[in-house]
Amino acid sequence: MAKISPVSAKYIVHTNIQIEGAVDKPDVIGAIFGQTEGLLGADLELRELQRSGRIGRIEVNVETRNGKTNGMIIIPSSLDKTETAIIGAALETIQRIGPCNSRVKVEKIEDVRISKRTFVVERAKELLRELTDSVLPDSQELTDLVSQSVMMMEIREYGKDRLACGPAIDESEEIIVVEGRADVLNLLKHGIKNVVALNGTTISEDIKALGTKKVLTIFVDGDRGGDLIIKGLINAGIEIDFVVKAPDGKEVEEITKKEVHKALRSKVAIEQIKMDLARDENVHEGNNGQNNKNTFFRGEHSQQKSVMNRPFRFQQQRYDNQRNNFPTRRPSPVESKKFKDLLDDLVGTRGAYLLDEKLTILGKVPVTELVNSVKDLKNAYSVILDGIIDKSLVISLENSSLKYVVAMHSRIRQQESKIGILTGNDLDGLLVKEVVAV
Repeated sequence: MAKISPVSAKYIVHTNIQIEGAVDKPDVIGAIFGQTEGLLGADLELRELQRSGRIGRIEVNVETRNGKTNGMIIIPSSLDKTETAIIGAALETIQRIGPCNSRVKVEKIEDVRISKRTFVVERAKELLRELTDSVLPDSQELTDLVSQSVMMMEIREYGKDRLACGPAIDESEEIIVVEGRADVLNLLKHGIKNVVALNGTTISEDIKALGTKKVLTIFVDGDRGGDLIIKGLINAGIEIDFVVKAPDGKEVEEITKKEVHKALRSKVAIEQIKMDLARDENVHEGNNGQNNKNTFFRGEHSQQKSVMNRPFRFQQQRYDNQRNNFPTRRPSPVESKKFKDLLDDLVGTRGAYLLDEKLTILGKVPVTELVNSVKDLKNAYSVILDGIIDKSLVISLENSSLKYVVAMHSRIRQQESKIGILTGNDLDGLLVKEVVAV
C-alpha cells in the first residue's frame, strides 16, 4: 500500500479513542476502514485515498488498563481543509471496535504548515544571530576598535618607580591618580591621558613630587578600599586637590565612558573630604572624653574653615575690592544647554571650544593655545574649556569680545569679572531651574 510522504502532508487529524474492553491495533485499523467504507462516496473512500497517497499511513497508539483501552489515532492528509474535516468527522461515527463499544473524538486538526513556518522563523533567527556574530564589523566599529587599541598602546612609565601612566603627564596641569595599571588602561581607552597609577599601597616619591607641581585628582574605586586609599594619601601628606569615586560597588577599571565622565564632573574638594573624615572619627570615638573631643573638633573645624577659605596653591591674589561689583551674567536656556553639552564633550581632553554669538563652533584648540586663539578671532562670543578658570586666564581674556567663559571649575567668583564665569555646577543649576519653571 502506498504511503503519503510526510513532506507533502498539509494537515494531521488527531483523534482520541476510548474503548470499553481490551483490543489490539489491528482491530482499530479494521474498524476505521470498515465502518467508514461507502459512507463518504467513492471520492473520499479511505482505502482509495491512501492508495493514491492523499491520506498517509494511519498510526494507532493504544494502551490497555483495567480492562479498558485508550489511545490516539493520527491520520496525515494532503487533502484540502474541507475534505480533511469531513474525514475527521467520519471517524467519530465509529461506535464499536472489535467486540467492544467505543467512543471516538477528534481533538484537533493540525495545520502542518504553521508548525513549519514557526520552525522557519526560529531557525532564521538563530542563523541571523550566528551571521551577526561572525560578519565583519562596520566602518565605525573598526574605527572605534583601532582608536581604543592605539589609546591603550599609549601607556607609559613615569619616574624612578616606573609608575604606569598616560602620555600627557608632563604637559598637563591636572593629573588624575588611580590605583593600578588596569585603571590607567581603562581611562586611556576612554581618551583620558593625564592619568598615573599608584601601583600599590606604598606612596611613591614621584606622586609626592607631582602633588607639589600639579593639581592632583584622586580617582578611586567605589568601595571601602577606595576610602582607605584616600585616607592613606591624606595621612602621607600628599597634596591632593580633588577626590573622585567610581559608582558604588564598581571599580575604575570596569566603568564605562559615561560613568567616567559623570564621576569626574562630580569631583569633591579635598578640604570637604577632610571635614567629613573628621566628623566620622568624632562619631566613632564614643562617649569617653567627649567634652575634650568636642572642644578639639571645634578648634579643628575652625581650622578647616580657614583652609577652605585659603586660595589653592596655584591661585593668584583675588581682584581688589573695586573690581568685585560686576553684574552676574546669565545665559539663555539655549546657551546653557549648548554650553553643558560641549563641556561634557571636553572632559579629559584638555581642549577648548570657541563659539560665536550664534553658538556656532569656530574651532577647537588646546587649552595652552586658548588665549592666542581668542586674540586672533574678533567674533568669539564664548569659550568652553576642560580646565579651571583662574585670575590670570580671565585677565588675558578681558580685552576680547568674549561674553562667557565656561569651565569645569573656577577659582574666582562671577562678580569679579565683566566676563560671565560659569562652571559645570552652575549650568546644572540653571538647567534644573529651567525644567522646574516649565
